[in-house]
Amino acid sequence: MKVLFAIGEAAPFAKTGGLGDVGGSLPAAVNKVRGEVRVILPRFSTIPEALSRQIKPIAEFKVDLAWRRQYCGLGELKYRGVHYYFLDNEYYFKRDRLYGYEDDGERYAFFCRGVLESLIYLEEFKPELIHCHDWHTALIPVMLKEFYHGDPFYYELKTLFTIHNLKHQGIMPIYTLGDLLGLVHRERARVSLEYSGSVNLLKGALLYADALTTVSPTYAGEIQNSFYGEGMDALLRERQDRLVGILNGIDYEDYNPQTDPHLFANYGSLEQKTVNKKGLQQLLGLPVKEEIPVLALVSRLVVQKGLDLLAHILEELLQEEIQLVVLGTGEERYENLFRYYAARYPEKLAAAIKFDESLARKIYAGADLLLMPSLFEPCGLSQMIAMRYGTVPLVRETGGLRDTVIPYNRYTGEGNGFSFANYNAHELLFTAKEAIRVYRENKEAWQHLRQQAYETDCSWEQPARRYVELYCQLIDES
Repeated sequence: MKVLFAIGEAAPFAKTGGLGDVGGSLPAAVNKVRGEVRVILPRFSTIPEALSRQIKPIAEFKVDLAWRRQYCGLGELKYRGVHYYFLDNEYYFKRDRLYGYEDDGERYAFFCRGVLESLIYLEEFKPELIHCHDWHTALIPVMLKEFYHGDPFYYELKTLFTIHNLKHQGIMPIYTLGDLLGLVHRERARVSLEYSGSVNLLKGALLYADALTTVSPTYAGEIQNSFYGEGMDALLRERQDRLVGILNGIDYEDYNPQTDPHLFANYGSLEQKTVNKKGLQQLLGLPVKEEIPVLALVSRLVVQKGLDLLAHILEELLQEEIQLVVLGTGEERYENLFRYYAARYPEKLAAAIKFDESLARKIYAGADLLLMPSLFEPCGLSQMIAMRYGTVPLVRETGGLRDTVIPYNRYTGEGNGFSFANYNAHELLFTAKEAIRVYRENKEAWQHLRQQAYETDCSWEQPARRYVELYCQLIDES
């Protein structure tokens, strides 16, 4: 079973969020189960120099995009047992960021066509399936069927497309259908890619890919209704027989409290977690008090993460005997909100308005409770990381949060966290107060709850097996 993972980011080479974590950990997990997965991604200038120097050039060729004919280099590096391929073009990829440019559509159209052109240069590795991820790779299924359908080399090649976040769809001006993609005279492609007077790359993948997945079973159902469907719900309902939700996991070697170098102290049992709480309080200038629960928010500061709810009840929440730690960047209104309350309640709220991976690890290890009141959350990794470090999650029941967090039952002691159903600020406040009450008044119940969170399996082992089953099913359909 030979599978090529086409993805826009893969840690440690390139990462802006959860997509990079998946690209850097799922292939290795699948390889432990069966077959061979290799990864292909752009050769960004942001790749760490120590790794970039190890990339071995193996081919050079031209990539056609309508009237354009662009250079493309192909490099290879084996890292931690996984083969990685890198497509190189300095005009497109030698930039300070992975995304956020006016020509992002052209950059990733080039990448998609380059992936297909590169296949003949992958020595002794002829993929049976290309697993594409998010809009950056959405043109691969389209281009495969439009440009390569008559080529025997590509005849039995299948495509699987994974939706990591349906909100991001790769929207381009309508004229790019001809000027950039060379598809204006191909009726199926034109109809499939056009959406509301623009070109929608993700829509094309939803229609052309042989199968679709998304990153949690609940999200797979949610995106088939209009509230979560981002305009694609009708199409997804039509293809529901080819849509599967497979929960993401996290890399247990990377996220490991026993070996994580970022922590104040490593630990293999939750009794030792106290050292990290004390270190976190000292680092952030909060009073060092074990009896006060530390709530944490490690997140992009955007609407999706439910910050409207938190903003509405923050004043009342801070009247409780708690400490709140916030780490993240995002919309200015939310950044200023947390700066204001940190200044107003300096002994209760510490706000680090920045991206800091090391501090994030310290927070996961030192906090008592992690807040994730998301409006929507396709999968979510923070709640998994928190549980891996013995921190109890408090989430809204949506997407992967619903699939991973079992609400605490005060009568039976079951559960690994706290949750609320409706997108309602006072449901969040009520649930937070209940969690604080359990922490304060029932230490035995809290320790049991925390232990159950700590023992929750959020590894890639089961998801990897599910992907292998799906890969085999698709390849056998050839």
